[in-house]
Amino acid sequence: MAMGDWGLPPALARGVADLFPAGAAGDPDAQLAARLAEAQATGRPLRVKLGIDPTGSDIHLGHSILFRKLRAFQDAGHTAVLIIGDFTARIGDPTGKSATRVQLSEAEVDANAATYLQQLGQGQDPARALLDFETPGRLEVRRNSAWLAGLDLPRVIELLGTATVGQMLAKEDFANRYGSGTPISLHEFLYPLLQGYDSVAVEADLELGGTDQKFNVAMGRDLQRHFVMRPQFGLLLPILPGLDGVQKMSKSLGNTVGLAEDPLSMYSKLEKVPDALVDDYLTLLTGLDLSQLPSNPRERQKAMALEVTRQRHGAEAARQAQADAATLVAGAAGRGAADAEVPEASLAAVNFPAKAFYLLSAVGICASSSEARRQIQGGGVKLDGERLADPNQEFATAAALEGKVLQLGKKTFRRLVAG
Repeated sequence: MAMGDWGLPPALARGVADLFPAGAAGDPDAQLAARLAEAQATGRPLRVKLGIDPTGSDIHLGHSILFRKLRAFQDAGHTAVLIIGDFTARIGDPTGKSATRVQLSEAEVDANAATYLQQLGQGQDPARALLDFETPGRLEVRRNSAWLAGLDLPRVIELLGTATVGQMLAKEDFANRYGSGTPISLHEFLYPLLQGYDSVAVEADLELGGTDQKFNVAMGRDLQRHFVMRPQFGLLLPILPGLDGVQKMSKSLGNTVGLAEDPLSMYSKLEKVPDALVDDYLTLLTGLDLSQLPSNPRERQKAMALEVTRQRHGAEAARQAQADAATLVAGAAGRGAADAEVPEASLAAVNFPAKAFYLLSAVGICASSSEARRQIQGGGVKLDGERLADPNQEFATAAALEGKVLQLGKKTFRRLVAG
């Protein structure tokens, strides 16, 4: 089998930013390739851990990078241990945060966890599932409340005794907040320790994480050593830049593509990704051979958008989305919109007569009326190809809008329906 970087098979090595430790060749405690060879020789699959804190309801493509890598290990015959951080989510990962996170209730976490699993493929068509939920022995779904909720005070003190304040303040996020005088709550120091204890509880051989998670993953290794266990490896993947091409993909920044988005919205967003990011998207979100793709930036961009959409929705839906996107964007004054397959938005909850800014927020195209006003005033909204110029333009009835396509920028389209 051809081997990629890090001495790993190409599917496992693709896109990897960091792998630690990376010691002497042939040592299964110092080199992941040797641990993989040992697993094959002994017939014992590696236990590959990925923890997710369900602090929101949607998974976007930035999150999917880690799940794709977890699936690659499943396909190589190993056991994915997916940890739903229903306990740690109530604390909130301080990584990347400039202030203490709002703690979620148990009910909020449970609701989010259910939507996460559905988006990952539980109960869905296996051909489009992000993870393999079907093959026996390939997936364990564990909730960390099973072992964290029952920790007694002596065990918590033991965990706290494995790290120093200096170590915690060496973590960039804590260091920045401490230096600026921004409060750090004591419970936040517990987060990396509890996440690390997850590795002890599930006996992980390998943990996956983003490059911003190295501190937390390394903590898992430290705790496994403390409890006289064989320490895990850490495999880190890059943080996917968002559609703006500047900041990381984040729902709060409005630069995401959600796994649950319809084919047209997904394709339309992806084909507008900045040229400089297309190869990163291809590497991290697809299995395509970059050397076999067109060198023309626009064709390369479209190939990436088509493949990512195909993975989520199937080949036919992806091709239709590509055709519809071309029709809608190129069609002047709405020509061709009647033939395009566009996701519908119901007008049933809209109170008429309705002003344009209210309409956009009422059907869910904009998050708020104020955002709708800004989008209209900025020239980013069209109705059947005609630009809406006045946020206060009034529509008398649902019948006046029935069947028309409302467009926000070049990425979002909704056909308005009365029912």
